Parts: sequence; structure tokens; C-alpha cells
Amino acid sequence: MTQESEKKQRRLGVLIGGSGLIGGTLAHYFKSKTPEEFDIRAPSSKKLSIRNSQDIVSYLKRVRPDFVINAAMASLDSDAQLAFETNYLGTVNMARACSALNISYIHMSSAAVLPHGKNITEDNRLPLSPEMTNYAKSKLMAETTLAHMGETMGLDYTVVRVAIVYGEHDHKIQGFHRLLFSIADESMPFLFTKRKVEHSYSNANKLPYFVHHVLNHREEFSCQTYHFIDKDPVYLDELILKIRAYLELKKPREVYIPYSLVRLGKFFLDLLTNFLGWFGIVSRLPPEYMFLRDMYQHQTLSSEKLERSSFVDPAPEEDIYTRLPSLIIYYLTRWGHLNLITRYKNEFFADSLEEDFLYHPEGLLESIHKDSIAPFAELVEAADEESSHLSKR
Repeated sequence: MTQESEKKQRRLGVLIGGSGLIGGTLAHYFKSKTPEEFDIRAPSSKKLSIRNSQDIVSYLKRVRPDFVINAAMASLDSDAQLAFETNYLGTVNMARACSALNISYIHMSSAAVLPHGKNITEDNRLPLSPEMTNYAKSKLMAETTLAHMGETMGLDYTVVRVAIVYGEHDHKIQGFHRLLFSIADESMPFLFTKRKVEHSYSNANKLPYFVHHVLNHREEFSCQTYHFIDKDPVYLDELILKIRAYLELKKPREVYIPYSLVRLGKFFLDLLTNFLGWFGIVSRLPPEYMFLRDMYQHQTLSSEKLERSSFVDPAPEEDIYTRLPSLIIYYLTRWGHLNLITRYKNEFFADSLEEDFLYHPEGLLESIHKDSIAPFAELVEAADEESSHLSKR
């Protein structure tokens, strides 16, 4: 079989939102773990804006994929228009394109569409209401329309609903990583939660294995919604104190701040940010502040449907606690390089080259000129082989 015919057998997929934590993890998995089975395209928003229906039509018409994965989302604190256009209209227009091409559509959704409580099943969605946040409202509307298109138009879709996501390579400080940053930065003096409040967590590193399985078993997973979460929920206060112990910090103190006091503090912070705006100082509270109430209420998702499916967890022993050491090292290193946190600089990523760059730049420059500017031998060899091949023609 020729190399060209082998490539034709690979399934071509389009991944939207490849720059985010979930999208980036999916892109890395399919390109590194399954190159013989899948060819994944992850166009930037300049090539394909999910907010532009004509972009979607022209791109998919040209590429003709076998499936689409949508991991795009507007920022948590986006205004109504951006949330509506990205999270809802973009989702629907992508679904319309997939329906026209008769291909599978995998949509990433959120636990924000679910009520508070314990052991919430896939069917327990919130009722749509004007009081919902723009993010939750647009995500809920998207799920509702996908289900409607599945029933009325035969759309082959799967909704994958995640809870609090954790994993490496998140270039933004958001979600769980905002919590980790607040503790490491010592900007959380006390515990902003109640005792034993439970939440579900989703492991970003395991998610691609599930999406891979879903793509290979369309009959089972078509027109279905699944919670992709770790089997066991986590007590928020215990998780915070465990992170504190890893970092060997004294804060946050084990003092539980009531939600009424938190609401009052948030009110004054809103006033302060508005006041600073009068002087041309742009300041914004982290978007996670809109979910402060969630830190005082249980939200654990049922994993029963996932466990009954044919999917097998590739690492059942892995959870947020087993991943904490590697997550802490990764993010403290990253935030240290960005000068966001300097406390752990020498402990986690001290480097002799960095020391030389800071204090002995002349010696470093001379050393590199002496040993490290020769052309790469592999590229020289490849260029010589190409030149020799062309000369024989």
C-alpha cells in the first residue's frame, strides 16, 4: 500500500478552540498518539471564526472533514453578544454544517448548565431563565438546540459535559488554576467555602481518550450527553489545605468565611473597580468571582452513565490529588517565568543559563559564539540530500 493511499484511510477532523486547555490537549493527543488513524486540523480564528457562518461553510466545504470537535468558548465574563455568538450561534452553525455534510459533531459543554446538588444526572439541566450568567445561558441553549436537531434532523452529535477541569498547558489563569494561583500567590487569606462542600473534577489528560472512543463508537454515543468526570468528588476545603501543605504555606488560614460576608466584600470590590475607572485605571475582577456562590454549594455530577458505557478509563487511579505535585511544579514554573510569582523561583526552576543571562551576559555570549552557532548537522545533511536528488533529475 502506498503512502498516499494510507493517508486517505485516515479520518480527517476539524478541531475548533485548539488554543484552550481542552482543545490544546485534544490536538496534542491526536497528533502524537494517533497520527496513523486521524488527521486533525485546528484552524486559528483568523482562518475560521466560529462566529462567522460563511467562514464555517467555506472552510468545511474546502476541507471536507469526517467529523468536527468544538471546544471553543467565549470568556466566562464575556458580554451577552460575544457569549451568544460564540457559545450558541457558533455551535448551531457548526452543527448545521455537520448536518449538511452528514458527519459527526462532538461538542464540549459545561456543568454550568446543571443545578447545584449531589449525584446530578445528565438529564437534570437547569430551566432556561434570564437570570442565568451569559456563559451558562448560552451553553444551555446550545445543548437544547443540538438535542432538537438530533431529534428533528438526525444530527449525529455527542455532548461531552465537563466539571472543574484540571491539567497542564492552560495559558490562562482560570478555573482550578485560578484557585491554585490564589493559594500560591498567598492572596487567599482564609477559606472562602463551607466545610465539606463537594465538587466534581474533570481530568483534561484523560478526555482525549474518551473523545477518541466516542469517534470510534458512533452508534453507542450518537445523540447522547455524557458527564466526563473523575469518579469521586472532592471536598473543596480539603483540596485547598492539601495545596497549602504542598507549598508549605501558612495561608489560607483554616477559617471559614460565610457567604454573606463574601458578598459584601465583592460589592465593595465592584465599587472600587468602578471608582478606579474614573481615573483611567482599567481593573477587572477575575471572571471566576461570578461563581463564588458555587464554592458554598455542592455540585457533584453522576458518573454512572459513563461507567455503564463501553469506555474504559485509561488511568482509573489518577485524580486531582495524584496529579497535584506535577500540576504545582508545572504552573509555578510557568508563572515564575512570567514573573507572576517569584516566591518559588529558585526552588522550582533555577537554571545556570538564567543565572548567566542575568549576571554574566558577556561570558554567556562568548560561550555561545564559541560552541553553539554552527548550522544544525541534520538540516545540512537533509539539504545536501535534496540538492543531490535535484541534480540527478
